[in-house]
Amino acid sequence: MGARDERVVQAAGGVIVRHTPRGEIQVLLVHRPHREDWTFPKGKLEAGESHERCALREVEEETGLRCTLGAELPASSYINGKGRPKVVRYWIMDPGNGRAEPRNEVDAVRWASLEAAATLLTYPRDREILTAFAAAAG
Repeated sequence: MGARDERVVQAAGGVIVRHTPRGEIQVLLVHRPHREDWTFPKGKLEAGESHERCALREVEEETGLRCTLGAELPASSYINGKGRPKVVRYWIMDPGNGRAEPRNEVDAVRWASLEAAATLLTYPRDREILTAFAAAAG
């Protein structure tokens, strides 16, 4: 194992938020068929890219949405499938009037209430991000 394998994998993503006509908060989840999971859109930083730029790029690549950044949420840290430490920074994002569509490695997108999202999300670490968002949303 070289030093490269010991580096922390840096990634970023978004909790995309909209309000229904009745004022209910919904968040956008993405489904990745190769992992058979429901999660928030995210991905790895490219060389020289900021976390903020990565978060916006990955969200657009996976959902087609050009969002604006809101507040940063707590980061998620875990060991990835290759045994390397990974840190993902998340931001609350506003999709404006965009329409979400599955793209790239995503085969489905779903707007969900906070309660439904808590059930749909595959990973406990994503539920922690959802809980932090709910607290921030007040």
